[in-house]
Amino acid sequence: MHKYKKSLIAFSIIPQIILLKVLANYPAFVESVYSHGIYIYISKGMRYAFGWLPISVGDLLYTLLSLYVIRWLIVNRKRIIKDTKHWFLDVLSAVSIGYFAFHLLWAFNYYRLPLHASLNIDNDYTTEELVNLVEQLTTKVNRIHLSITHNDSVKVEMPFSKAEALKMVPDGYDELSKTFPYLAYHPRSIKTSIYSLPLTYMGFSGYLNPFTNEAQVDGLIPSYKFPTTGSHEVAHQLGYAAENEANFIGSMAAMHHPNIYFQYSGHAFALRHCLNEIYRRDSEIYKTILPKLNTGVLKNYQEVSTFWEAYENPLEPIFEKTFDSFLKASNQSAGMKSYSYVVALLVNYYKSNPLD
Repeated sequence: MHKYKKSLIAFSIIPQIILLKVLANYPAFVESVYSHGIYIYISKGMRYAFGWLPISVGDLLYTLLSLYVIRWLIVNRKRIIKDTKHWFLDVLSAVSIGYFAFHLLWAFNYYRLPLHASLNIDNDYTTEELVNLVEQLTTKVNRIHLSITHNDSVKVEMPFSKAEALKMVPDGYDELSKTFPYLAYHPRSIKTSIYSLPLTYMGFSGYLNPFTNEAQVDGLIPSYKFPTTGSHEVAHQLGYAAENEANFIGSMAAMHHPNIYFQYSGHAFALRHCLNEIYRRDSEIYKTILPKLNTGVLKNYQEVSTFWEAYENPLEPIFEKTFDSFLKASNQSAGMKSYSYVVALLVNYYKSNPLD
């Protein structure tokens, strides 16, 4: 590549960063022009292109890219020392192109309107309102649990395989789209990742590949988590980049699912987030609520905790810190702490739409 062109591409990352800083001030523009416009065609196009394939194209591309980078470093090892300036331009050019593609294909969604504004609900709540929702969710979760197990001390076991669960995920969005048409999900593109083991050690249950728009689920996580994790990644596919918003939409899709096992997973997922927030705000209230849950529900919670504990390692905090920094750099100022925003969405949505 010509040296001038290479420099132009390499340093184009600077105006890109400036543009993102400007876009952060115009979320309504991003919402209407990109998220509800350009992105819909990009997302559907990639899901049509890759969704029908049984393997993860994105994971294969990452594999090939990693091998190429390793080979490139080996071949250019002498040049790195002798011609550091040109080597740096090569690297920065690749980063700049990747940065541009990442945002054009998906990540502009980080700068859209916050979900509470789109839903026209508050983004704050009192402890009393939180407790009220937890009581509703506790009743609902206990009732669904008992209707499945007929024994309050037995944990729920999914009656279908993980592959079958992923095929069922869109059914929840079919129901949810009756209330929110923009959440209609077609075509589907949900797959287990070939990197499930590394994902587990990093502490992630799934991810969306922004370059192929494939929803990737960690194939090792407990089956009980597949309904909500799959639904969470679909929310990312539909353009909800923020983790907290994808948690809210994913839990809603599972709760509205026609299958009772999905409903259980969705309601239990929402309840656990709310319980964690109550514990953070007032541990004494938490202690009075927890015994009201069926023992079998607590066993499902423990099943998930035990799974993650088995894969704890010294590198996991580093991955979490890196992801926290990424979120902060992507218009999520609270980083990992922003996950609690899902509770605000749940409390305020169900304040106007009480659980039956």
